[in-house]
Amino acid sequence: MANGARGEVDAVLGGRSYTLCLTLGALAELEAAYGDGDLVALAERFETGRIGARDAIRIIGAGLRGAGHTIGDDEVAAMGTQGGAVGYVRIVARLLRATFPDAGAADSAEPPGNRAASPARGSPGDA
Repeated sequence: MANGARGEVDAVLGGRSYTLCLTLGALAELEAAYGDGDLVALAERFETGRIGARDAIRIIGAGLRGAGHTIGDDEVAAMGTQGGAVGYVRIVARLLRATFPDAGAADSAEPPGNRAASPARGSPGDA
């Protein structure tokens, strides 16, 4: 079961339940894949809300590997999920929201018409 305090989310892929987490190593993997120089650039990339199929594969794959699963991106690409393409976007949105809670990335990545109201976010100095 996922621990939200650690940035983990649960998802069903290929009929099996997995925990995903974008650990520091998983984020480094995504930085390298996208050519982003730092975490801020990576977060800004996802804030646009424009998530393509290849993005979903990379992000879900990195999240799976970050949580300790030995699954390659080709395997992720072949996995199904409830809701099809929208289901993948929801998984990505939840994972990004758990990883970058103050960036707003996941809010914009929600499929149109399916966006839930965002919880209020504090200022950067709030503890």
